[in-house]
Amino acid sequence: MNAAFAIFQRELRLTFRRQTEWAQPLVFYGIVITLFALGADPGSPMLRQFGSTVLWVAALLALLLGGDRLFRDDLDDGTLEQLVLAPAPLAVAVGFKLAAHWLVSGLPLVLISPLIAGAFQLSHDASWALFLGLLLGSPSLALICGFGAAATVALPRAGILLPILILPLAVPVLIFGAGAVRVAQSGLPIDASLYFLAAILMLSICVLPLAAAAALRNAYE
Repeated sequence: MNAAFAIFQRELRLTFRRQTEWAQPLVFYGIVITLFALGADPGSPMLRQFGSTVLWVAALLALLLGGDRLFRDDLDDGTLEQLVLAPAPLAVAVGFKLAAHWLVSGLPLVLISPLIAGAFQLSHDASWALFLGLLLGSPSLALICGFGAAATVALPRAGILLPILILPLAVPVLIFGAGAVRVAQSGLPIDASLYFLAAILMLSICVLPLAAAAALRNAYE
């Protein structure tokens, strides 16, 4: 655990040294939302109807941004070899690395989501549902992106294959996350959607670091 926590600290230090990497997803998220809101009719009810889907898809694309470099730099500079040969379990190290990735790239999206929700005329309850949904769903998206990055790390054109691989896995998160916002907008309880997102998160935490570690070990060998 000490070695895995050291990896977590290393990833945070490296990310904060490269300011463009942690600011890029946040800026991309804001640009996509702003352009969509400006291009739609401000008084159209369709803005509220499709706002939740746009917000969630934008969050997924923001987390995908640069996702192919999650493990590629480690493969190029020899860090991946050290992780594979280290006494600490590779799955634990991968889990902490992806946790650092979400903390830097995903958590800011969660925090600004209630502010951006106003651009789509979402109610207070819908904005709260968006915040809770992203809080539970964005870690799952980060883990899915990490698994995709690990599975394609040794391929020459991973940037093209990565979205094709992870989009089917991300669909349940998008369905329940956007559904929670729509349900809240209708004045109905959102407990069921949040329970499903929490279940997906628990499953992702248990399975995806192991799958990513197996993919990395296969790439190294």
